[in-house]
Amino acid sequence: MADKAKIAILISGRGSNMAAFVYAAKSSDCPYDIMLVASNDPAAPGLQLAAAENITTFAHPHKGLSREAHDQIMHEAIVRSGAEYVVLAGYMRILSDGFVNKWTDRMLNIHPSLLPKYKGLDTYQRAIDAGDKVAGCSVHLVTAELDDGPVLAQTEVAILPGDDADTLASRTLIAEHQLYPATVARYVTREADPEWILNQVRQRALDLAETHERESFGSPGWRVGSEKNGKYFAYFTQKLHGEAGVGLLVKTSGPDEQAALIDADPELYYSPKFYGPSGWIAIRLNTGRTDWEHIEQWLYKSWCLVAPKRLTRLIAIADQF
Repeated sequence: MADKAKIAILISGRGSNMAAFVYAAKSSDCPYDIMLVASNDPAAPGLQLAAAENITTFAHPHKGLSREAHDQIMHEAIVRSGAEYVVLAGYMRILSDGFVNKWTDRMLNIHPSLLPKYKGLDTYQRAIDAGDKVAGCSVHLVTAELDDGPVLAQTEVAILPGDDADTLASRTLIAEHQLYPATVARYVTREADPEWILNQVRQRALDLAETHERESFGSPGWRVGSEKNGKYFAYFTQKLHGEAGVGLLVKTSGPDEQAALIDADPELYYSPKFYGPSGWIAIRLNTGRTDWEHIEQWLYKSWCLVAPKRLTRLIAIADQF
């Protein structure tokens, strides 16, 4: 399989969710390796389990340190481990904005409620007191606002007659152990998922002025201008006209630029079978390391090549201010 993603897990206690990751990672088809288990508590029982499973551990107490100073120590340990993602698994620290920003879109957490319900603490009792029929857990991306990042997945857990916070928590924990590793596995492999890739392209293409989507030969394409007279400036290719792989087709200024791009980086660019003679270039999107800022630039450049002059003039004027 492709190179595995590298994750670091932060804990503060026994690390039951961490253990679920440890045992999931033993499967040969698991898409991640655990590079580090770290804690703000050197006595956290989960550290002993991780060490017994031959996983590198790190601990540094937070007492006597500012939040920012402790977060920087943890950040440096994660970076040294080579981890690309941070997984919070019972890490009982509110993180500084600086730490969160360093790991934007690469840090995940699990919360014991069906977000956006019941952010914060005492989630089980709050669900029972509200008379809810179900509770549950949510995996979300971490943002600066507590328990407010985009939700990636949820599992509902029925609230039974006579449940108290402890009995509900015990069943919800089982759901967490199932949901969290599976969600992280999907997330770290998302850039190889054609549907995810298409949505990334779609969002960026439709952000451009007077753009709409229209299917062409069974694949999504994006046009600028009216529905009747618009012109295509980009196509999504997943076996479009027999092409292999997943990619984005955009216009270049002509054959010379097309050839120069392919010569400079043949692993990224190639000439598409049907559109290549017209000067279009194909950009591979399923490498797992797509530079989405680069894709935005290409979409804009291709858009400019076919957009009505009135639109490009308006943008040129706006750029002067």
